Amino acid sequence: MADRKAPLSVEELRALVASGEIDTVVLAFPDMQGRLQGKRFAAPFFLDDVLDHGTEGCNYLLAVDTEMNTVDGYEMSSWDRGYGDFAMHPDLSTLRRVPWNEGTAMLIADLAWNDGSPVVAAPRQILRRQLERLAEHGYTAHVGTELEFIVFKDTYEQAWDANYRNLTPVNQYNIDYSVLGTGRIEPLLRRIRNEMAGAGLTVESAKGECNPGQHEIAFKYDEALVTCDQHAVYKTGAKEIAAQEGVSLTFMAKYNEREGNSCHIHLSLQSVDEAGTNVMAGDGPGGMSDVMRYFLAGQLAALRDFSLLYAPHINSYKRFQPGSFAPTAVAWGVDNRTCSLRVVGHGRSMRFENRLPGGDVNPHLAVAGLVAAGLYGIEQRLELPAACDGNAYTAEYAHVPTTLREAAELWETSLIAKAAFGDEVVAHYRNMARVELDAYDAAVTDWELRRSFERM
Repeated sequence: MADRKAPLSVEELRALVASGEIDTVVLAFPDMQGRLQGKRFAAPFFLDDVLDHGTEGCNYLLAVDTEMNTVDGYEMSSWDRGYGDFAMHPDLSTLRRVPWNEGTAMLIADLAWNDGSPVVAAPRQILRRQLERLAEHGYTAHVGTELEFIVFKDTYEQAWDANYRNLTPVNQYNIDYSVLGTGRIEPLLRRIRNEMAGAGLTVESAKGECNPGQHEIAFKYDEALVTCDQHAVYKTGAKEIAAQEGVSLTFMAKYNEREGNSCHIHLSLQSVDEAGTNVMAGDGPGGMSDVMRYFLAGQLAALRDFSLLYAPHINSYKRFQPGSFAPTAVAWGVDNRTCSLRVVGHGRSMRFENRLPGGDVNPHLAVAGLVAAGLYGIEQRLELPAACDGNAYTAEYAHVPTTLREAAELWETSLIAKAAFGDEVVAHYRNMARVELDAYDAAVTDWELRRSFERM
């Protein structure tokens, strides 16, 4: 990563600032929910004071709930510890323009404590650690994320005022692969595609999906950390562009009772040498190498334990319904979309897809889970069971967790998780789940009001 060419070089940034074309620099990091948190700097100040030394941010940013409320139970940050700062160090390989915000550039930050030690529970650091472990085995991971969203004609403010009910989707019917359906909002899709390209992402395509107003924009796969950073930039940017266009879009896993928003994650392994050979391809059954078979077996072995990383919220588990194209079975198959793990490609394109994550996933945590699970399979030389050739929804396989509560308990007691991530990380994200569960358990829902107000 150190030698990777950034979308925008520091020398180019200096020239753009000197000419007045860039006047603002955003320095941000992905939080527990995968959202970008940080600061906007006057560009000259950033170049003079922040570029070489970094800045500070309140460490409560990794110890709050989704609504940014301070909550208890986190070791790293609390009222008892005074809610101090951690350091935000710019990663120059992530420097890019932000075309949808005039005069703006952006970098992703790594987090460290005042003594220079990394903040180990930060999502980006968690992924870095697993990639370091992978490199020790002689491999690098390349990843692609396929992120779906639903677009509404309502603004974000109108959606808020309506309690997110009775919103008007931009398409009224299933437009899966429909050119006419994407054409209805092509100005928005085109702007997102072009401006993401201007930010250094390589756009592949856009297509319609099944739920009314549902779409997907795909980007070319890249090194794991690069893809996850770009995922966070894209998710933030797409919302900002939608707001500027007077519409809203959501990446939540299950907006309504129809198809949810998925985020299928594709992963392949390459050798660290200059050839960069895909080590998942081989002479074994299905064209898979032994490494691929071990790595895939590790996914199966850790899938239930790591579900918290793939489905981190209450709403995430609403997706897992039979016949919904969201998986329910801990199974793998060759080009089989009823399975949690789908093997696709051949030769240089040999890879697998994890179909559990929804649009609400934190990509850094999910990919860290995929790498850690695969390393477990490699290190234990796990035997890969037979592929599922039919309908995994109706076959007798172990079931993916059906609630956040189940997933959190599996994560908390997982020996695989503790060995791969360490006690601090396991405790930190177990507490994140506890906070969400406590908030949900205390809420009175519309469903309860409708069923109970008069009739009980």
